[in-house]
Amino acid sequence: MSEFKQAVESRRSVYAIGKEIGTTKEEIKKVVEHALKYVPTAFNSQSGRVVVLYGEHHDKLWEITREELRKIVPESAFASTNDKINAFKNGYGTILYFEDQAVIKGLQEQFALYKDNFPIWSQEASGMLQFIVWTALHELGLGASLQHYNPLIDDGVRKEWNIPESWKLIGQMPFGNVVVPPAAKEFAPVDDRIKVFG
Repeated sequence: MSEFKQAVESRRSVYAIGKEIGTTKEEIKKVVEHALKYVPTAFNSQSGRVVVLYGEHHDKLWEITREELRKIVPESAFASTNDKINAFKNGYGTILYFEDQAVIKGLQEQFALYKDNFPIWSQEASGMLQFIVWTALHELGLGASLQHYNPLIDDGVRKEWNIPESWKLIGQMPFGNVVVPPAAKEFAPVDDRIKVFG
């Protein structure tokens, strides 16, 4: 099996993560920079934006998330929510993914025929960016998962880290060393999900 196929196959959602990583912030930055540079984007829009949080910044993100959830989750059900936030906070860092709406709006104005498609293509590009980074983090020996507490935390994130108004938060990826490997994954029959003609 090729290294690429092996990496795709072995990348998983890992929720039990810790702070004892076997790599450096510089290596993680290189992974993110490489993905941002080479991820495909419609019309070469390069609309993806990334913020990487470590230390107290990482902790602050999950405290913002906890407090926003406290406003909407009943107290009787908050214990499991609290445990989940603690699990993310236990990680080494978090990557925040954004899409720059100013870039998308500019393309919509420049290519009006496709204006309804640009937000869709933007989401597709973000998904590819997330997958590339996620898989590369796995190759560095790190575990990660993808979370979506946006738009609940959008205002808090924007205020705390002075995020430009045009950057739309898409997802949050807490990461760290793998404390507990994920369980075996079950797969639906591939033959039911693909059709080939010709």
